[in-house]
Amino acid sequence: MATLHLSPSSCEAKVEEAIRRFQARNPKSLEHHEAAIDSMPGGNTRTLLHTAPFPVVMVCGEGTKLYDLDGHEYLDFVGELTAGLYGHSSPKIKKAMTGVLSDIGLSLGATNIYEKKYADLLCSRFDLDSLRFANSGTEANIHALAAAREFTGKRKVVVFRGGYHGSVLAFGLGIAPNNVDPHDWILSQYNDPDALNEVFNTHDDIAAVLVEGMQGSGGGIPASRKFLRAIREQTLKAAAVFILDEVMTSRLHPGGMAATIEEKPDLKTLGKYLGGGMPFGAFGGRKDIMAVYDPRKQGSLSHSGTFQNNTLMLNAGYTGLAEVFTPDVAIQFNKNGDNFRAELLDIFEGTKFTVTGVGSLMCIHCTKPGLTSAQIRAKDDYAPHEDVDLKKLFWLEMMEAGFWIHQRGSIALNLAMEANAMEAFVQAVKAFCSRHHKLVHFPGQNIE
Repeated sequence: MATLHLSPSSCEAKVEEAIRRFQARNPKSLEHHEAAIDSMPGGNTRTLLHTAPFPVVMVCGEGTKLYDLDGHEYLDFVGELTAGLYGHSSPKIKKAMTGVLSDIGLSLGATNIYEKKYADLLCSRFDLDSLRFANSGTEANIHALAAAREFTGKRKVVVFRGGYHGSVLAFGLGIAPNNVDPHDWILSQYNDPDALNEVFNTHDDIAAVLVEGMQGSGGGIPASRKFLRAIREQTLKAAAVFILDEVMTSRLHPGGMAATIEEKPDLKTLGKYLGGGMPFGAFGGRKDIMAVYDPRKQGSLSHSGTFQNNTLMLNAGYTGLAEVFTPDVAIQFNKNGDNFRAELLDIFEGTKFTVTGVGSLMCIHCTKPGLTSAQIRAKDDYAPHEDVDLKKLFWLEMMEAGFWIHQRGSIALNLAMEANAMEAFVQAVKAFCSRHHKLVHFPGQNIE
Protein backbone atom coordinates (compact mmCIF):
# COMPACT_ATOMS: atom_id res chain seq x y z
CA MET A 1 0.00 0.00 0.00
CA ALA A 2 1.33 3.40 -0.96
CA THR A 3 2.28 5.72 1.87
CA LEU A 4 0.12 8.83 2.16
CA HIS A 5 2.28 11.95 2.31
CA LEU A 6 0.56 14.86 4.02
CA SER A 7 1.53 18.47 3.74
CA PRO A 8 2.81 19.72 7.12
CA SER A 9 0.25 22.51 6.89
CA SER A 10 -2.71 20.23 6.16
CA CYS A 11 -5.36 19.69 8.82
CA GLU A 12 -4.80 15.94 8.79
CA ALA A 13 -1.09 16.42 9.47
CA LYS A 14 -1.81 18.82 12.32
CA VAL A 15 -4.26 16.34 13.86
CA GLU A 16 -1.67 13.56 13.65
CA GLU A 17 0.90 15.75 15.37
CA ALA A 18 -1.62 16.75 18.06
CA ILE A 19 -2.38 13.07 18.66
CA ARG A 20 1.32 12.32 19.07
CA ARG A 21 1.56 15.06 21.70
CA PHE A 22 -1.59 13.71 23.35
CA GLN A 23 -0.07 10.23 23.60
CA ALA A 24 3.18 11.57 24.98
CA ARG A 25 1.33 13.64 27.60
CA ASN A 26 -0.92 10.86 28.87
CA PRO A 27 0.97 7.58 29.34
CA LYS A 28 -0.76 6.71 32.63
CA SER A 29 -4.20 7.18 31.09
CA LEU A 30 -3.20 4.82 28.29
CA GLU A 31 -1.94 2.25 30.79
CA HIS A 32 -5.18 2.47 32.77
CA HIS A 33 -7.29 2.19 29.61
CA GLU A 34 -5.48 -0.93 28.46
CA ALA A 35 -5.99 -2.53 31.89
CA ALA A 36 -9.67 -1.58 31.97
CA ILE A 37 -10.31 -3.47 28.73
CA ASP A 38 -10.00 -6.71 30.73
CA SER A 39 -13.18 -6.03 32.73
CA MET A 40 -15.22 -3.68 30.50
CA PRO A 41 -15.92 -3.82 26.74
CA GLY A 42 -13.46 -1.32 25.26
CA GLY A 43 -12.47 -0.33 28.79
CA ASN A 44 -15.61 1.79 28.93
CA THR A 45 -19.00 1.78 30.65
CA ARG A 46 -20.35 5.04 29.20
CA THR A 47 -20.15 5.23 25.42
CA LEU A 48 -20.31 9.03 25.22
CA LEU A 49 -17.04 9.35 27.16
CA HIS A 50 -15.01 7.10 24.87
CA THR A 51 -12.52 9.01 22.75
CA ALA A 52 -9.76 7.93 20.36
CA PRO A 53 -6.96 7.09 20.58
CA PHE A 54 -7.83 6.51 24.25
CA PRO A 55 -9.65 8.49 26.95
CA VAL A 56 -7.98 10.76 29.47
CA VAL A 57 -8.67 9.27 32.91
CA MET A 58 -9.66 11.64 35.71
CA VAL A 59 -8.93 11.00 39.37
CA CYS A 60 -10.68 13.88 41.14
CA GLY A 61 -12.39 17.24 40.83
CA GLU A 62 -12.57 20.31 43.03
CA GLY A 63 -14.63 23.41 42.39
CA THR A 64 -14.50 23.84 38.63
CA LYS A 65 -11.22 21.96 38.13
CA LEU A 66 -10.45 18.36 37.16
CA TYR A 67 -7.20 16.42 37.65
CA ASP A 68 -6.10 13.41 35.60
CA LEU A 69 -3.85 10.42 36.19
CA ASP A 70 -0.89 12.12 34.54
CA GLY A 71 -1.10 15.16 36.81
CA HIS A 72 -2.72 17.60 34.39
CA GLU A 73 -5.22 20.20 35.57
CA TYR A 74 -8.26 21.20 33.53
CA LEU A 75 -11.00 23.79 33.75
CA ASP A 76 -14.20 21.79 33.42
CA PHE A 77 -16.40 22.97 30.56
CA VAL A 78 -18.07 19.55 30.12
CA GLY A 79 -20.05 20.04 33.33
CA GLU A 80 -21.04 16.36 33.41
CA LEU A 81 -23.13 16.97 30.27
CA THR A 82 -25.30 19.53 32.15
CA ALA A 83 -25.62 17.49 35.38
CA GLY A 84 -22.57 19.10 37.00
CA LEU A 85 -24.23 22.46 37.57
CA TYR A 86 -22.84 22.81 41.11
CA GLY A 87 -19.23 22.02 40.26
CA HIS A 88 -17.36 19.30 42.11
CA SER A 89 -17.51 20.38 45.75
CA SER A 90 -20.39 22.68 46.64
CA PRO A 91 -20.06 23.30 50.42
CA LYS A 92 -23.80 23.37 51.07
CA ILE A 93 -24.44 20.15 49.19
CA LYS A 94 -21.49 18.44 50.89
CA LYS A 95 -22.93 19.47 54.25
CA ALA A 96 -26.36 18.09 53.29
CA MET A 97 -24.87 14.76 52.22
CA THR A 98 -22.80 14.51 55.38
CA GLY A 99 -25.92 15.18 57.43
CA VAL A 100 -27.74 12.31 55.73
CA LEU A 101 -24.90 9.92 56.54
CA SER A 102 -24.63 11.02 60.17
CA ASP A 103 -28.24 11.80 61.13
CA ILE A 104 -30.70 10.17 58.70
CA GLY A 105 -29.31 7.01 57.13
CA LEU A 106 -29.40 5.65 53.62
CA SER A 107 -32.27 3.96 51.77
CA LEU A 108 -34.85 3.71 54.54
CA GLY A 109 -37.02 1.29 52.54
CA ALA A 110 -40.16 3.26 53.38
CA THR A 111 -42.01 6.44 52.53
CA ASN A 112 -40.00 9.25 54.10
CA ILE A 113 -40.56 12.89 54.96
CA TYR A 114 -38.00 14.11 52.42
CA GLU A 115 -40.06 12.99 49.41
CA LYS A 116 -42.87 15.46 50.03
CA LYS A 117 -40.45 18.23 50.96
CA TYR A 118 -38.60 18.00 47.66
CA ALA A 119 -41.70 17.24 45.58
CA ASP A 120 -43.36 20.40 46.92
CA LEU A 121 -40.36 22.50 45.91
CA LEU A 122 -40.13 20.96 42.43
CA CYS A 123 -43.85 21.35 41.77
CA SER A 124 -43.74 24.99 42.81
CA ARG A 125 -40.57 25.81 40.91
CA PHE A 126 -41.52 24.05 37.67
CA ASP A 127 -45.30 24.56 37.67
CA LEU A 128 -46.36 20.91 38.10
CA ASP A 129 -49.61 19.67 39.63
CA SER A 130 -47.88 16.54 40.91
CA LEU A 131 -44.80 14.44 40.18
CA ARG A 132 -43.07 11.15 40.83
CA PHE A 133 -39.36 10.52 41.32
CA ALA A 134 -37.22 8.19 39.24
CA ASN A 135 -33.56 7.22 39.09
CA SER A 136 -32.61 9.02 35.85
CA GLY A 137 -33.88 11.18 33.05
CA THR A 138 -34.17 8.03 30.95
CA GLU A 139 -36.55 6.47 33.44
CA ALA A 140 -38.50 9.72 33.75
CA ASN A 141 -39.13 9.79 30.01
CA ILE A 142 -40.08 6.10 29.85
CA HIS A 143 -42.60 6.48 32.67
CA ALA A 144 -44.00 9.71 31.22
CA LEU A 145 -44.59 7.91 27.93
CA ALA A 146 -46.26 5.03 29.74
CA ALA A 147 -48.56 7.52 31.48
CA ALA A 148 -49.47 9.12 28.14
CA ARG A 149 -50.31 5.76 26.57
CA GLU A 150 -52.40 4.70 29.53
CA PHE A 151 -54.22 8.02 29.74
CA THR A 152 -55.03 8.29 26.03
CA GLY A 153 -55.50 4.60 25.26
CA LYS A 154 -53.29 5.12 22.21
CA ARG A 155 -49.80 3.92 21.41
CA LYS A 156 -47.80 5.94 18.88
CA VAL A 157 -45.31 8.61 19.96
CA VAL A 158 -43.91 11.41 17.81
CA VAL A 159 -40.19 12.07 18.30
CA PHE A 160 -37.68 14.11 16.31
CA ARG A 161 -34.42 13.57 14.44
CA GLY A 162 -31.51 14.49 16.67
CA GLY A 163 -33.58 13.94 19.79
CA TYR A 164 -32.09 12.25 22.84
CA HIS A 165 -34.31 11.30 25.75
CA GLY A 166 -32.05 8.84 27.57
CA SER A 167 -29.78 5.90 27.01
CA VAL A 168 -32.41 3.82 25.19
CA LEU A 169 -34.30 6.71 23.60
CA ALA A 170 -31.99 8.20 20.96
CA PHE A 171 -33.26 9.20 17.53
CA GLY A 172 -31.25 10.05 14.45
CA LEU A 173 -28.06 10.93 16.30
CA GLY A 174 -25.77 9.09 13.92
CA ILE A 175 -25.08 6.30 16.42
CA ALA A 176 -26.21 2.70 16.46
CA PRO A 177 -29.74 2.66 17.92
CA ASN A 178 -30.40 1.04 21.26
CA ASN A 179 -34.11 1.78 21.53
CA VAL A 180 -35.49 -1.17 23.46
CA ASP A 181 -38.64 0.69 24.48
CA PRO A 182 -41.71 -0.95 22.89
CA HIS A 183 -43.49 2.20 21.76
CA ASP A 184 -44.41 2.80 18.14
CA TRP A 185 -42.21 5.71 17.15
CA ILE A 186 -43.05 8.26 14.45
CA LEU A 187 -39.84 10.09 13.55
CA SER A 188 -40.31 13.67 12.33
CA GLN A 189 -37.99 16.59 11.64
CA TYR A 190 -37.09 18.93 14.51
CA ASN A 191 -38.09 22.57 14.11
CA ASP A 192 -40.32 21.76 11.11
CA PRO A 193 -43.99 22.61 11.81
CA ASP A 194 -45.08 21.50 8.34
CA ALA A 195 -43.59 18.04 8.83
CA LEU A 196 -45.30 17.79 12.22
CA ASN A 197 -48.66 18.81 10.76
CA GLU A 198 -48.28 16.15 8.10
CA VAL A 199 -47.65 13.52 10.76
CA PHE A 200 -50.88 14.36 12.53
CA ASN A 201 -52.78 14.46 9.22
CA THR A 202 -51.52 10.95 8.48
CA HIS A 203 -51.95 9.28 11.89
CA ASP A 204 -55.00 9.24 14.15
CA ASP A 205 -53.62 7.12 16.97
CA ILE A 206 -50.93 9.35 18.45
CA ALA A 207 -50.59 9.14 22.23
CA ALA A 208 -47.88 11.76 22.74
CA VAL A 209 -45.27 14.09 21.33
CA LEU A 210 -41.93 13.95 23.14
CA VAL A 211 -39.61 16.89 22.47
CA GLU A 212 -36.73 18.90 23.93
CA GLY A 213 -37.10 22.66 24.12
CA MET A 214 -33.45 22.68 23.11
CA GLN A 215 -31.87 19.55 21.71
CA GLY A 216 -28.86 18.86 23.91
CA SER A 217 -27.09 15.85 22.46
CA GLY A 218 -28.41 16.89 19.06
CA GLY A 219 -26.19 19.96 19.07
CA GLY A 220 -27.55 22.65 21.41
CA ILE A 221 -30.36 23.63 19.02
CA PRO A 222 -33.30 25.61 20.46
CA ALA A 223 -36.84 24.91 19.29
CA SER A 224 -38.59 27.77 17.52
CA ARG A 225 -41.74 29.30 18.95
CA LYS A 226 -43.60 28.36 15.75
CA PHE A 227 -42.56 24.72 16.12
CA LEU A 228 -43.60 24.48 19.77
CA ARG A 229 -46.88 26.22 19.00
CA ALA A 230 -47.60 23.63 16.30
CA ILE A 231 -46.95 20.82 18.79
CA ARG A 232 -49.35 22.35 21.30
CA GLU A 233 -52.06 22.93 18.71
CA GLN A 234 -51.82 19.47 17.20
CA THR A 235 -51.73 17.61 20.51
CA LEU A 236 -54.79 19.51 21.71
CA LYS A 237 -56.72 18.68 18.54
CA ALA A 238 -55.71 15.02 18.66
CA ALA A 239 -56.19 14.61 22.44
CA ALA A 240 -52.52 13.60 22.64
CA VAL A 241 -50.09 14.41 25.46
CA PHE A 242 -47.44 17.11 24.96
CA ILE A 243 -44.33 15.97 26.89
CA LEU A 244 -41.50 18.47 27.23
CA ASP A 245 -38.17 16.85 28.06
CA GLU A 246 -36.51 19.27 30.51
CA VAL A 247 -33.87 16.82 31.72
CA MET A 248 -31.17 19.21 30.48
CA THR A 249 -33.04 22.47 30.02
CA SER A 250 -34.67 22.98 33.43
CA ARG A 251 -31.49 24.86 34.44
CA LEU A 252 -31.97 27.54 31.75
CA HIS A 253 -34.55 29.54 33.73
CA PRO A 254 -35.82 29.53 37.34
CA GLY A 255 -38.95 27.71 36.10
CA GLY A 256 -37.22 25.70 33.39
CA MET A 257 -37.35 26.38 29.69
CA ALA A 258 -41.13 25.83 29.73
CA ALA A 259 -41.49 29.08 31.68
CA THR A 260 -40.04 30.99 28.72
CA ILE A 261 -42.59 29.78 26.16
CA GLU A 262 -46.33 30.35 25.79
CA GLU A 263 -47.20 26.72 25.07
CA LYS A 264 -47.64 24.86 28.35
CA PRO A 265 -46.89 21.14 28.07
CA ASP A 266 -49.03 18.47 29.73
CA LEU A 267 -46.07 16.65 31.27
CA LYS A 268 -42.43 17.56 31.91
CA THR A 269 -39.49 15.31 32.61
CA LEU A 270 -36.57 16.32 34.83
CA GLY A 271 -33.13 14.94 35.64
CA LYS A 272 -29.42 15.70 35.74
CA TYR A 273 -28.37 18.43 38.24
CA LEU A 274 -31.60 18.21 40.26
CA GLY A 275 -30.13 15.30 42.22
CA GLY A 276 -27.43 17.58 43.58
CA GLY A 277 -24.82 15.29 42.06
CA MET A 278 -26.70 12.07 42.78
CA PRO A 279 -28.66 10.01 40.21
CA PHE A 280 -32.03 11.69 39.72
CA GLY A 281 -35.12 11.71 37.58
CA ALA A 282 -38.67 13.00 37.92
CA PHE A 283 -41.75 13.40 35.76
CA GLY A 284 -44.89 15.35 36.42
CA GLY A 285 -47.56 17.73 35.21
CA ARG A 286 -51.31 17.51 34.89
CA LYS A 287 -52.94 15.84 37.88
CA ASP A 288 -55.41 13.83 35.77
CA ILE A 289 -52.61 12.27 33.71
CA MET A 290 -50.36 11.61 36.70
CA ALA A 291 -53.30 9.90 38.43
CA VAL A 292 -52.66 6.80 36.32
CA TYR A 293 -49.90 6.08 38.87
CA ASP A 294 -52.10 6.55 41.96
CA PRO A 295 -51.68 3.25 43.88
CA ARG A 296 -55.00 3.83 45.66
CA LYS A 297 -56.84 3.23 42.39
CA GLN A 298 -57.56 -0.23 41.11
CA GLY A 299 -55.75 -0.93 37.86
CA SER A 300 -53.24 1.90 38.26
CA LEU A 301 -49.84 1.62 36.62
CA SER A 302 -47.04 0.24 38.77
CA HIS A 303 -44.00 2.45 39.26
CA SER A 304 -41.29 1.06 41.51
CA GLY A 305 -37.56 1.55 41.91
CA THR A 306 -35.30 0.82 44.85
CA PHE A 307 -33.47 4.16 44.93
CA GLN A 308 -36.00 6.64 43.58
CA ASN A 309 -36.80 7.98 47.06
CA ASN A 310 -33.32 7.57 48.53
CA THR A 311 -32.47 10.04 51.26
CA LEU A 312 -29.11 11.11 49.87
CA MET A 313 -30.55 12.28 46.56
CA LEU A 314 -33.61 13.90 48.10
CA ASN A 315 -31.59 15.98 50.54
CA ALA A 316 -28.75 16.87 48.18
CA GLY A 317 -31.21 17.80 45.45
CA TYR A 318 -33.39 19.87 47.74
CA THR A 319 -30.42 21.76 49.17
CA GLY A 320 -29.05 22.50 45.71
CA LEU A 321 -32.32 23.86 44.35
CA ALA A 322 -33.47 25.67 47.50
CA GLU A 323 -30.18 27.14 48.74
CA VAL A 324 -27.72 27.23 45.83
CA PHE A 325 -29.50 27.48 42.47
CA THR A 326 -32.07 30.02 43.59
CA PRO A 327 -34.17 31.90 41.01
CA ASP A 328 -31.93 34.98 41.17
CA VAL A 329 -28.83 32.85 40.72
CA ALA A 330 -30.41 31.02 37.78
CA ILE A 331 -31.19 34.27 35.98
CA GLN A 332 -27.71 35.75 36.40
CA PHE A 333 -25.95 32.46 35.65
CA ASN A 334 -27.71 32.04 32.31
CA LYS A 335 -27.19 35.69 31.46
CA ASN A 336 -23.47 35.07 31.95
CA GLY A 337 -23.76 32.10 29.62
CA ASP A 338 -25.44 34.22 26.94
CA ASN A 339 -22.63 36.78 27.20
CA PHE A 340 -19.99 34.05 26.99
CA ARG A 341 -21.60 32.57 23.88
CA ALA A 342 -21.80 36.05 22.29
CA GLU A 343 -18.03 36.46 22.77
CA LEU A 344 -17.41 33.14 21.06
CA LEU A 345 -19.70 34.09 18.18
CA ASP A 346 -17.70 37.28 17.67
CA ILE A 347 -14.48 35.27 17.41
CA PHE A 348 -16.06 32.69 15.10
CA GLU A 349 -17.50 35.23 12.65
CA GLY A 350 -16.20 34.45 9.15
CA THR A 351 -14.77 31.06 10.17
CA LYS A 352 -15.85 27.42 9.87
CA PHE A 353 -16.88 27.54 13.53
CA THR A 354 -20.04 28.71 15.21
CA VAL A 355 -21.85 28.11 18.49
CA THR A 356 -25.50 27.42 19.24
CA GLY A 357 -27.35 27.19 22.55
CA VAL A 358 -29.26 28.98 25.26
CA GLY A 359 -27.96 30.44 28.51
CA SER A 360 -25.39 28.23 30.22
CA LEU A 361 -25.68 25.37 27.67
CA MET A 362 -24.15 25.48 24.20
CA CYS A 363 -22.42 23.52 21.46
CA ILE A 364 -19.52 24.50 19.21
CA HIS A 365 -19.93 23.41 15.58
CA CYS A 366 -17.37 23.25 12.78
CA THR A 367 -18.64 22.83 9.22
CA LYS A 368 -16.85 22.89 5.88
CA PRO A 369 -19.18 25.51 4.35
CA GLY A 370 -19.03 27.69 7.48
CA LEU A 371 -22.64 27.49 8.61
CA THR A 372 -23.75 30.20 11.02
CA SER A 373 -25.77 29.56 14.15
CA ALA A 374 -28.86 30.99 12.41
CA GLN A 375 -28.52 28.38 9.67
CA ILE A 376 -28.52 25.45 12.12
CA ARG A 377 -32.15 24.64 12.91
CA ALA A 378 -31.84 20.84 13.10
CA LYS A 379 -29.09 18.24 13.35
CA ASP A 380 -29.48 17.40 9.67
CA ASP A 381 -28.47 20.97 8.82
CA TYR A 382 -24.92 20.54 10.11
CA ALA A 383 -24.16 16.83 10.52
CA PRO A 384 -23.50 16.05 6.82
CA HIS A 385 -21.15 19.02 6.57
CA GLU A 386 -18.98 18.71 9.68
CA ASP A 387 -15.27 19.30 9.31
CA VAL A 388 -14.33 16.33 11.47
CA ASP A 389 -10.57 16.83 11.33
CA LEU A 390 -10.62 20.52 12.21
CA LYS A 391 -13.06 19.91 15.05
CA LYS A 392 -10.83 17.16 16.44
CA LEU A 393 -7.80 19.45 16.22
CA PHE A 394 -9.74 22.07 18.17
CA TRP A 395 -10.66 19.54 20.87
CA LEU A 396 -7.10 18.20 21.20
CA GLU A 397 -5.46 21.62 21.38
CA MET A 398 -8.04 23.08 23.78
CA MET A 399 -7.47 20.11 26.06
CA GLU A 400 -3.72 20.60 25.75
CA ALA A 401 -4.30 24.20 26.84
CA GLY A 402 -6.07 22.99 29.97
CA PHE A 403 -9.75 23.10 28.98
CA TRP A 404 -11.96 20.04 29.36
CA ILE A 405 -14.67 20.09 26.69
CA HIS A 406 -16.55 17.24 25.07
CA GLN A 407 -15.30 16.11 21.68
CA ARG A 408 -18.67 16.84 20.08
CA GLY A 409 -18.37 20.47 21.22
CA SER A 410 -20.87 20.46 24.08
CA ILE A 411 -20.27 23.02 26.84
CA ALA A 412 -22.15 23.21 30.14
CA LEU A 413 -21.03 25.95 32.50
CA ASN A 414 -21.04 25.35 36.25
CA LEU A 415 -21.68 27.63 39.20
CA ALA A 416 -18.15 27.27 40.53
CA MET A 417 -16.71 28.76 37.34
CA GLU A 418 -15.50 32.33 37.70
CA ALA A 419 -15.40 35.01 35.02
CA ASN A 420 -11.63 34.69 34.58
CA ALA A 421 -12.01 31.02 33.61
CA MET A 422 -14.48 31.88 30.85
CA GLU A 423 -12.26 34.71 29.69
CA ALA A 424 -9.28 32.33 29.57
CA PHE A 425 -11.33 30.00 27.37
CA VAL A 426 -12.28 32.86 25.06
CA GLN A 427 -8.62 33.86 24.71
CA ALA A 428 -7.61 30.24 24.01
CA VAL A 429 -10.23 30.01 21.26
CA LYS A 430 -9.00 33.28 19.78
CA ALA A 431 -5.42 31.97 19.83
CA PHE A 432 -6.48 28.73 18.12
CA CYS A 433 -8.24 30.62 15.34
CA SER A 434 -5.20 32.85 14.86
CA ARG A 435 -2.74 29.94 14.97
CA HIS A 436 -4.66 28.01 12.33
CA HIS A 437 -5.93 30.99 10.37
CA LYS A 438 -5.76 29.31 6.94
CA LEU A 439 -7.63 26.23 8.16
CA VAL A 440 -10.25 28.06 10.20
CA HIS A 441 -11.32 31.03 8.12
CA PHE A 442 -13.82 30.59 5.35
CA PRO A 443 -14.99 33.09 2.74
CA GLY A 444 -18.63 32.66 3.69
CA GLN A 445 -20.39 30.55 1.07
CA ASN A 446 -23.79 29.24 2.09
CA ILE A 447 -25.39 25.86 1.50
CA GLU A 448 -28.26 26.04 -0.96
